[in-house]
Amino acid sequence: MNAGAILLAGGRATRMGGIDKPRVEVRGRALLQWAVDAVSGCEPIVIAGPESSVSGAAPVWVREDPPFAGPAAAIVAALDLMDAEWTYVLACDLPFAGDAVAVLAASIDLFPADTDGVCLADASGRPQWLTGLYRTAALRGAASLLPDRGRDASVRALLDDLAIAVVAAPAAARDIDTWEDVRQIEEDE
Repeated sequence: MNAGAILLAGGRATRMGGIDKPRVEVRGRALLQWAVDAVSGCEPIVIAGPESSVSGAAPVWVREDPPFAGPAAAIVAALDLMDAEWTYVLACDLPFAGDAVAVLAASIDLFPADTDGVCLADASGRPQWLTGLYRTAALRGAASLLPDRGRDASVRALLDDLAIAVVAAPAAARDIDTWEDVRQIEEDE
């Protein structure tokens, strides 16, 4: 599959005291590194967030304008650099990013050819739009309809008119929102 990746690493992490959440270590590795490793075969890998070091891949760094304008704006900024047929969109708070990418890649062929993408659902069944694999052309078309390059728009607004399949994969879609989440995942290991 011809796929690139957009990794979202520029949030405020307010529920964690405003720390740099992608740099939080879970199971011995930074959350950002889990995401980079999960998409290591993708080209390009675009990280939307403040630049820092990661091992392995040589990502391209972008930032939404202005910073903290939200994940939809970050996706729009990163799409300017995307030329692959498919685009993984992953928040950098997924300790099981490798599992998420594997489920997404295996799922895409299960749906009709006119499906614009697939995302995972969490344990409650709620779609996790920031754990998805989308047709780049469909994302770009949707992004072009957002005012102000997606500034302060929801990701749901970005994806609203796309045909997206949702796959239940609560373990792979598990994310880190609080310090308690970190503790639980470390204990589950």
